[in-house]
Amino acid sequence: MFTKILIANRGEIACRVIKTARKMGIKTVAVYSEADRDARHVLLADEAVLLGPAPSRESYLVADKIIAACKQTGAQAIHPGYGFLSENEEFARRVEEEGLVFIGPKHYSIAAMGDKIASKKLAKEARVNTIPGWNEAIETAEQAVSIAKDIGYPVMIKASAGGGGKGLRVAFNDKEAFEGFTSCRNEARNSFGDDRVFIEKFVEEPRHIEIQVLGDSHGSVIYLNERECSIQRRHQKVIEEAPSPFISEATRKAMGEQAVALAKAVKYQSAGTVEFVVGKDQSFFFLEMNTRLQVEHPVTECITGLDLVELMIRVAAGEKLPLTQAEVKRDGWAIECRINAEDPFRGFLPSTGRLVRFQPPKESMWASDTEHLHGVRVDTGVAEGGEIPMFYDSMIAKLIVHGTDRDDAIARMREALNGFVIRGVSSNVPFQAALLAHPDFQAGDFNTGFIAEHYAHGFRAEDVQHDDPDFLVALAAYVNRRTLQRSAGIAGQLRGHEFKVGEEFVVVQLGVEGKNSRQPAHVSDFQAVSGSSVVETNGKRYEICSPKWHLGGARIRGTSNGTPFNAQIERGALRNPLGFALSHNGTRIDALVLTPRAAELHTLMPYKAPPDMSRFLLSPMPGLLVDVAVQPGQKVQAGERLAVIEAMKMENVLFAAADGVVGKVLAGKGESLAVDQPILEFA
Repeated sequence: MFTKILIANRGEIACRVIKTARKMGIKTVAVYSEADRDARHVLLADEAVLLGPAPSRESYLVADKIIAACKQTGAQAIHPGYGFLSENEEFARRVEEEGLVFIGPKHYSIAAMGDKIASKKLAKEARVNTIPGWNEAIETAEQAVSIAKDIGYPVMIKASAGGGGKGLRVAFNDKEAFEGFTSCRNEARNSFGDDRVFIEKFVEEPRHIEIQVLGDSHGSVIYLNERECSIQRRHQKVIEEAPSPFISEATRKAMGEQAVALAKAVKYQSAGTVEFVVGKDQSFFFLEMNTRLQVEHPVTECITGLDLVELMIRVAAGEKLPLTQAEVKRDGWAIECRINAEDPFRGFLPSTGRLVRFQPPKESMWASDTEHLHGVRVDTGVAEGGEIPMFYDSMIAKLIVHGTDRDDAIARMREALNGFVIRGVSSNVPFQAALLAHPDFQAGDFNTGFIAEHYAHGFRAEDVQHDDPDFLVALAAYVNRRTLQRSAGIAGQLRGHEFKVGEEFVVVQLGVEGKNSRQPAHVSDFQAVSGSSVVETNGKRYEICSPKWHLGGARIRGTSNGTPFNAQIERGALRNPLGFALSHNGTRIDALVLTPRAAELHTLMPYKAPPDMSRFLLSPMPGLLVDVAVQPGQKVQAGERLAVIEAMKMENVLFAAADGVVGKVLAGKGESLAVDQPILEFA
């Protein structure tokens, strides 16, 4: 067994590997860029080596620097995590040639599965179901149309080297096939330096289901059940679960056996994933093989009770698999939500900056621990006060729950999301909460088009329907009563003029453009010691008790009519510094709690409209201004390119919304921008 390994990655996955290595008594070496100098994985590792500047092409993607760091520290093996160099055939080969061990598959397995055209041929030879299509590189748009007609519409046009949704188009007719081929080829050339494109049948109402496989150097390969990964946004997974609520035992067995056959065909050694697209009739077809550890591996760990990182390390050290196919178990149900630094209410644009508050829900199971299951786990690479840099992907954490069945897992996840406090950057927690509450998701009735179908126009606050809106009003009144108790308890008040708290209140919910709603609330039977109170509003009665909550606490836990709840609270709501922001089950209200007379006077307060910023081009997100395409005095037409902002591996082009003339350029190329910072002013 190794005594020291280097982790050629950052963030959450680097921390995950360190935990297992520590459990196994293996010392760890972290590598980091200048942007990650104070990152959590650097603090957790036994040693750390600086690779270079923040951009990954100058740090985490430089194989020479990583191998040099490995030799310098005396590490015997390299774990690549996922992303960066994890599926780079040349890197795996270099590691082996340098006398080190690559904790992953052999370079020839990566090569065989890395090319989508070659991998499909291999799959066919291994008798794995493949989608009908043309698996040779297509030369012209006319040829693409002819092939698409033969296969039968709809078809999917894909770049051979594609990934992450790039180089992919769906065509339903000749025109779309012609245009899709051209744009797909251009995108592939620009993104991957490889313009080969192929065409295959598009499976309608498809599900994305993947099989986890594990092989050793002694010829054994097993499959560890499946993961359901159909909840995707722009081809990026959002929620994953294991097992799938859709496939039958027979389909599971057939998919697993075909995945094993493919892994054996490429002499696969390590953890890997064979991805399938599954039709509504449970017909399934090979999509691709990911020759690395997957982001969503924790859900498999939960239902099997296995530590996949440990097994990867043991296999790389030459050990045999410790179990047979018959010994693989499937216990309960696991769900993972990817918690990303993005603003769901602003088109999911990246959100970078400092984590002013980062308080994950209480954990009851942990990465690398296979004993404590049926609980909540948080895999993360950040901590409170840390920075979410603009140079890497947007993942803040992975929230994983394990329940006895699917309904139990969904309930646990909703409660865990309620208790996940993130301040300073926006997160997709409200969107995750909305997905979990959707009746079609709860029924298991969905496919890869679920988000595009139900949130075609983006995600809005009104898309989150709380199952009991009056509870939020009652909770606001309760929190206000707890706050007033402090004023009532101040010592030294003038006798006969002490501050007395009444029982009648009005909860004013602050809306946009001054459109507020008002709801009376009667608060009685307040107990200062236990923190309990009775709130009556809209004909409903809520007995609320939260003995451990304190003023300023971001999370409030307690019971309402005997039922436990977990909500978030923030004093000084965005729309009023004297208000509360309350969040529960993905719904947020900004509220003022006033006496009836104060509420009456509040209606007379004039609405102060925000300043008119229509003459400015504003940055929609924090990021790096990489290009300003116009100059002062230049006439621009609607749709014309104005500026380009880069954040979290994404380039975002800003276009003119209307015809106009550029007055001033207010930000320069290379400048770091904040949200809503003006870039241009129009004359």
